[in-house]
Amino acid sequence: MVDQLVQFDRDLFLFLNGLGTESWDGFWLYLSQKFSFITIPLYAFLLFISYKSFGAKKTGVLLVTIALMITCTDQLGNFFKYGVGRFRPCHDDDLMNVMRLVKSRCGGKYGYFSAHAASSFALASFFAILFKSKYKILGPFLLLWSISVSYSRIYIGVHFPLDVLTGLTIGGILGWIFANLYSFATFKIKA
Repeated sequence: MVDQLVQFDRDLFLFLNGLGTESWDGFWLYLSQKFSFITIPLYAFLLFISYKSFGAKKTGVLLVTIALMITCTDQLGNFFKYGVGRFRPCHDDDLMNVMRLVKSRCGGKYGYFSAHAASSFALASFFAILFKSKYKILGPFLLLWSISVSYSRIYIGVHFPLDVLTGLTIGGILGWIFANLYSFATFKIKA
């Protein structure tokens, strides 16, 4: 059963990775970056609406909460990567000659699960939960952004689909947990 799942994951990776073309490589590589001309304005916008909605004190708590959430996703990702020890596709001897590696280098040896997917989805779900009634379009936009960032990791050749799916799941859970922790921590703080 596990062998069949791993083989399906590898086949799906080769299919999705193989859909890429040189004309789109730059876009997906750029989207995969944590800090870019896309993400920096997005983060600034999220900070702005947080400040306008919650005030200075609660926004300070929000920044600390987000820092803890991202640290948690990254460290949990590292724990799983070294604990599970599954090679990235670009380090897999059976795949490295038949896949497309868009990045100039592969990255770390192990890839289960994608910390990029977990961090972006944690951030997306965190803000989607906080602003679900005030900015209804924000949640779907952030979820689409996060899924695009996550797919970029398959496109550029550094993660299997299961790495990304697990990252999205863990990120969603952590986003929900930290959004609720933030709401609890700021319940009695006046703006």
